[in-house]
Amino acid sequence: MNIQKLKNKIKKDISYDIDISIQNNALKLEGVVENWEQVIKAGKIAAMSDFDGVINNLKFINQEKENFINTDLKDNKLNNKKYDVIIIGAGIIGCSIARELSKWNIKILVIDKENDIAVHTSSRNDGMIHPGLSPKPGTKKAYYNVLGNKLYEKKSKELNFEFKRTGSLIVFDKWHLKFISPFIKLRAKKNGVYLKYVDKKQINMIEPNIDKNLIGGFLIPSTGIISPYKTTIAYAENAVENGVDISFETFLKDVYKENNEVVYIETNRGRIFTKCLINCAGVHSDEVAEIVGDRFYTIHPRKGEIIILDKKTGNFINSVVSKTDFNLKNNSKGGGIIKTVEENLLLGPNAYEQPYKEDYSTTSKGINEIMNKHSSVLKQINKKDIITYFSGTRASTYKEDFIIKQSSKISNFIHVSGIQSPGIASAPSISEDVEKITINILKSKTNINQNIKYSPNRKGYPILYLLEDKEKNRIINKNPDFGKIVCRCEMISYGEIKSVIHSNIPAITLDAIKRRTRVGMGRCQGGFCTPLLLKIIHEETGIEYEKILKKGLGSNLIFKETKKFGDDFIERI
Repeated sequence: MNIQKLKNKIKKDISYDIDISIQNNALKLEGVVENWEQVIKAGKIAAMSDFDGVINNLKFINQEKENFINTDLKDNKLNNKKYDVIIIGAGIIGCSIARELSKWNIKILVIDKENDIAVHTSSRNDGMIHPGLSPKPGTKKAYYNVLGNKLYEKKSKELNFEFKRTGSLIVFDKWHLKFISPFIKLRAKKNGVYLKYVDKKQINMIEPNIDKNLIGGFLIPSTGIISPYKTTIAYAENAVENGVDISFETFLKDVYKENNEVVYIETNRGRIFTKCLINCAGVHSDEVAEIVGDRFYTIHPRKGEIIILDKKTGNFINSVVSKTDFNLKNNSKGGGIIKTVEENLLLGPNAYEQPYKEDYSTTSKGINEIMNKHSSVLKQINKKDIITYFSGTRASTYKEDFIIKQSSKISNFIHVSGIQSPGIASAPSISEDVEKITINILKSKTNINQNIKYSPNRKGYPILYLLEDKEKNRIINKNPDFGKIVCRCEMISYGEIKSVIHSNIPAITLDAIKRRTRVGMGRCQGGFCTPLLLKIIHEETGIEYEKILKKGLGSNLIFKETKKFGDDFIERI
């Protein structure tokens, strides 16, 4: 659309008080509007331009300011340290890039403002490895999704995380949707995704428990599932095994540049020098780009709510099932019924725009809509099966595509931004491409060689529920701690918890241990095992009970001692 027509449309449809300009080959919007819906609408209109992106600085009346810093830590632990590469963000994208770069004999640092791996989007999603049907053909989303999907067998074997290629069924219940089939097949062909049409009889053979009134659908065999947080941790642990440093509770404050090149960054833990800076900050990547001086996009957080059902529902389906109207222009993959790697059923996510990047609240409206949608497909499920529900935010840009490129302004700065769904599926391929970009930047500055000590394989620690009885007994006989069950719902042992507390990325908060072992993720949601976890953390680390956190700053579970634990506490587990 002509730029003047765009400006006129924004002013006419939204507000004549909006200031519209061009900055860094992006359309920039500034001003105050009535509500968040107008902010989003203006941004989407602006995205119709041929510019690289949209910088949407619009505010709405009574908009609250978020506080993103969850630490009061300030020291000089990293002051004047020198690295070849600094990666901002310890989600699956940042950790997978770190792992790929660890193949080289270079110094790498990953920083994250939180106190653990995968605190935000990388643990707040459905774990589905999308096949690549939904992204618009020709986009980076489509390219990286399909390629990343194909890499998951290899990565799961190397990094020792669970991956199941379950396949998926996209089903419909209206006859007229059958006539859209040729268009779906054409889209799949363009993206390089294999699928086949299945009729009512075939659907019932594949998934005998779902609604018998479905008309038809598509079977996509390449769809898979993972545990997203465990996969992120696997990438991070292998990176550390290969020499990568990770610094938590470390946030970017400023960047110093010379001749359009980053020289060092200022953090709450000191000044750190680098030859290359990689932006993997998720929903905060636009803020990082602003600090560095190369912002041409805005992240608008898109929330998704998810329901987790009791494991007793796990045998109702065999794969991933979703009912759709085939509206491939919407901003969601539609959500579905997903059988997780741990045998729970997961419902969702939905998708809607919200103004706050770390607002993880859930709504009764959203949960009811998800439940109603999916119980119409699988009638055996109901609300009494719900264990818990949660939400996450997607790092959406107004152009709705990934941004993966070397900066055109700052020669040693790399954007890895706008990584919303299908970001988890795309992580393996994104990281391999960013590795190439990074090495090309470094080779222009210095001589670098392969890391001869590099190992692609991560051993991990025993996960008892995955093992046969004979192997369980062997491990327990060797170390009796693995025979003491702490979490009865998920059958997680004392030995597994101790292993992650003393791993190369120590887990010393309740949520950090939960992400690695699933302790507290069962039916009782930690009602039984939380006191035991507190005792174990205290015994293994020396951290006082009052200082043990659930997650970040201010999440203390105990504020004052009223009664001492008995000496026989550990024995009773």
